[in-house]
Formats: sequence, structure tokens, C-alpha cells
Amino acid sequence: MTLPVILFFVLAAIAVIGALLVIFLREPIHSALALVLVMVSLAVLYLLLGAEFIAAVQIIVYAGAIMVLFIIVIMLLNAGEEERTNLSKMARYAGLPLGIFLTLDLVYWLSHAALAAPAVTGTVATAAADPTRDLAFLLFRSYLFPFEITSIVILIALLGALVLAKRDA
Repeated sequence: MTLPVILFFVLAAIAVIGALLVIFLREPIHSALALVLVMVSLAVLYLLLGAEFIAAVQIIVYAGAIMVLFIIVIMLLNAGEEERTNLSKMARYAGLPLGIFLTLDLVYWLSHAALAAPAVTGTVATAAADPTRDLAFLLFRSYLFPFEITSIVILIALLGALVLAKRDA
């Protein structure tokens, strides 16, 4: 096994464990921090795939900005430990069979995808493409105005949320 394959399995395990922690932890702030763990492990997986821009966006936008907003909302709502209730009857009786069906369906499609995958040859593309640079040219030349409008709309939404939170306090 090569180092990228080992790293992939380690990061995949970390992502799955983090996702399970998001579900099973009782404190909302701990769940949000476990979600940060998932986002960071996904960013490293994107780096393994050679998608540097998506990895950077994953860290900056999701693990950074969105999770900070989640934590601020959790703190504003003063959310404590969640109360456990009895599971609904539908979840109790339909959850396990649906989970088993989903697992079998996933195994079926993954096995057929592995069998149908073409063999990779040793050819290397002659022209090295730089997708991050191409995206930057599109974003800051062709789509600069919509990009700026989006940032202004997000700023207005943030200010509105602050005004609403200040009014209730």
C-alpha cells in the first residue's frame, strides 16, 4: 500500500467517526466541533485528489465561516444538553430495514462501479492545466459583479441577524 492510500483510509475513518460524533454527542457545541473535524478531514481528502482550490474553500468557508456562525447561533440560543425521548414508532420499525437496504444498495453499486472501471494507463497529459487559475480568471473577470453582489447580500444578512439578536437581548 502506498502512502496516499493509507492516508485516504485514515482520513476516511476520521471523517466517519466525526460524523458519528455529530449525531451521538449530547452537547450541541461538541457536535459542532465534531463537524469541524469532518470538514477538515474532507479538505485533506480533496488535497489527495489534487483539488487544492476545493480544499481551501472547504477550510475557509465551511470549517471557518459556517461553523463560526453555527457556534454563534448555539451560544445565542443558549442551547444546553439535549433531552432524549423515546424513538418514534416509525423510526423504530422502519429505520433498521431501511438502513440495511441502503447498505446493500451501496455495496451493489460500489461493486459494479469497481468492475466497470477502466484500467488506468501510464500516460500523462502533456499540457498541465491549472484549474484554480482558470477559475480565478472566470470569477474575477467574467463574474466579478455577481460575486460582489453576493458578498453584499451576505453582509446585509449578517447585519440583519445581528440586529434581530440584539433586539431580543
